[in-house]
Amino acid sequence: MTINWLEFTPQSALAGGALIGIAAAILALFNGRIMGVSGIVSQLFTGGTPPKEHYRWRLLFIFGMLLSPMFYRAIAYIPKVEDHASITQLMIAGLLVGVGTRLGSGCTSGHGVCGLGRLSLRSLIATLCFMAAGFLACYYFLHGVKA
Repeated sequence: MTINWLEFTPQSALAGGALIGIAAAILALFNGRIMGVSGIVSQLFTGGTPPKEHYRWRLLFIFGMLLSPMFYRAIAYIPKVEDHASITQLMIAGLLVGVGTRLGSGCTSGHGVCGLGRLSLRSLIATLCFMAAGFLACYYFLHGVKA
């Protein structure tokens, strides 16, 4: 596997990472919440009758996450991505990610961004585990599977 240097854009990756960090800091400072996306989404489906504010900021956060790529695409070039996975494979992958975030008590944004920023040992271990699993899966599917 090689890097396509014509489409390698470290500036946009750095800017995106900085924006994620700023968003996490703003949410923590002004709302007292951790920016863990799996937790934000799962709390939308809690039982009982929580106050309207419980849903409002979560829905706005998710809306912003869904809207931001469309905004970025309007102002910048996004390289074409070739996806060779079937709908079934994508659904299974999404299910596994959801199960993994529940088992790990959080996701990459919660552990990798917010937890590491707070020097949490639990988040360090979780981040090392999901990064290792990602590396192994990529290696296996790029080099181990022969079609």
